Amino acid sequence: MYINKAMVYGNLTRDPEMRALPSGQQVASFSLATNRVWKDKSGAKQESVDYHNIVLFAKLAELAAQYLKKGSSVFIEGRMQTRSWDDPASGGKKYRTEIVADTMQFGPRASGTGAGGSYTPASSAKSSVPASQPEALETIEYPQEDINPDDIPF
Repeated sequence: MYINKAMVYGNLTRDPEMRALPSGQQVASFSLATNRVWKDKSGAKQESVDYHNIVLFAKLAELAAQYLKKGSSVFIEGRMQTRSWDDPASGGKKYRTEIVADTMQFGPRASGTGAGGSYTPASSAKSSVPASQPEALETIEYPQEDINPDDIPF
């Protein structure tokens, strides 16, 4: 069995670009920046940035075009794919590696209020909180319980 799974969380480097295939299916694409921070041998903080090409189809593409913009945070799950084509301008073959998204989850809003949303095309689960009452999510109180490790069955 083989696995082709990519999961990235980062910020859009540009607004999603929306287009349609000849079949009429919607396609959105954008670039996502992820960063990595570490300390080198001397203890100095280092940082590097990687850029990922993201492609979304159908309803995911429409949602991305509607709600995402440059700087938005988003979590993408999907598969890696490399395309190739002949480029007459350079006289050679061009390659592009991209992540074809299966699911997308919005990150926190720039204003810092509210939670992000998510969408999975195959999922038809409905939220128990009406969309007209997002403040209900923030007012839920969870009971405080002490958990005894001896009560855990494994």
